[in-house]
Amino acid sequence: MGKKTIMVVDDEQVTIDMLNTILTNEGYDVLSVLNGKECMDQLKSGVRPDLILLDIMMPDMDGWDVSAAIKSDPKLKEIPIAFLTAKTDSISKSMGTLTSVEYIEKPFEIQALLDTIKKIVKKAQ
Repeated sequence: MGKKTIMVVDDEQVTIDMLNTILTNEGYDVLSVLNGKECMDQLKSGVRPDLILLDIMMPDMDGWDVSAAIKSDPKLKEIPIAFLTAKTDSISKSMGTLTSVEYIEKPFEIQALLDTIKKIVKKAQ
C-alpha cells in the first residue's frame, strides 16, 4: 500500500498552499489544481487520486458541475469526492451530502479534516 494521493481543487491559492502543507506533512501526495476544468483535464489524462477535496464556488466550472461530470463518467465515478467549501446554506449542505462522501465547511478544524480524510481513504481501499 503506497502513499495516497489527494487532489485539491480550489480557486484560492492560499487554501491550496495551506492544504498542500497540511496533507504533505501527514504523508499524502497532493495534486493541486485551481479550477474545475483543470481537475477534469487531469482526470481525463489518467490521473486517479484516492480522494478529491473539491471547492464548490469556482469560476467557469463550479464544484457541482465537476462532481456531476465525475459521477457520470464510468471510469471516474468511484473516486471519492469531499466538498470543502464556504457554502454553508442548508440547500447546499443537503445537495452536498447527497453527491459526495463528505461535506466539510470552511473554515475547518485541521484535525477534524485529517480524521475525515483518513476515514474516507481507508473506506475506499
